[in-house]
Amino acid sequence: MTPKLLWNGKKSAALTIALAHGAGAPMDTPFMTFFAEGLAKHGYRVSRFEFPYMAARRKDGKRRPPDRQPVLLDTWRAVIDEIGAAKLVIGGKSMGGRMASLIADDVGVRGLLCLGYPFYGAGRRDKPRTEHLLKLKTPTLICQGTRDPMGDQATVAKLTLSKKIRLHWAEDGDHDLKPRKASGLTHAQNLTVALDAAAQFLAGLASKK
Repeated sequence: MTPKLLWNGKKSAALTIALAHGAGAPMDTPFMTFFAEGLAKHGYRVSRFEFPYMAARRKDGKRRPPDRQPVLLDTWRAVIDEIGAAKLVIGGKSMGGRMASLIADDVGVRGLLCLGYPFYGAGRRDKPRTEHLLKLKTPTLICQGTRDPMGDQATVAKLTLSKKIRLHWAEDGDHDLKPRKASGLTHAQNLTVALDAAAQFLAGLASKK
């Protein structure tokens, strides 16, 4: 079953970007809304959706663990079938982006945009979940905080990743790209720079027929 889609931007856009939420928060958080509305202002059409467990939480308010991976991937495939893969970029926040990365090559989308990628579980640097990223063929941008507990810059630098993957590092950013006050940076600054990096990445994809 295709989940309800939340849209921003014009239908005539050169590319559509489908974004999925992270494990613990819905599709309309300030973080997700910032990127959806921001990319729409850059001229792209953006779709957001929720996995079944989060959609159920929206109805009854009860917190649930994420659905099992097969359900998450089937939900992604339903969204891609609904929108069409030809001019589609998929991705999203944390778990949502990771699930998209698992099927990106198989479904033939134009690109992959991940926001705060969970390279490993918190405190599990010794067990990276990146085997599929070694051979990824889909052009990819990952916007990551330099001190993300699920993929900090020093640890990720030691990982072997596909040459199709580009990394944008948000200075002193955590899993939400938020810096500490002592850094002299603001969350808004980090988000804006990441948005600009995403828009530049998408422009490159849109220029390729």
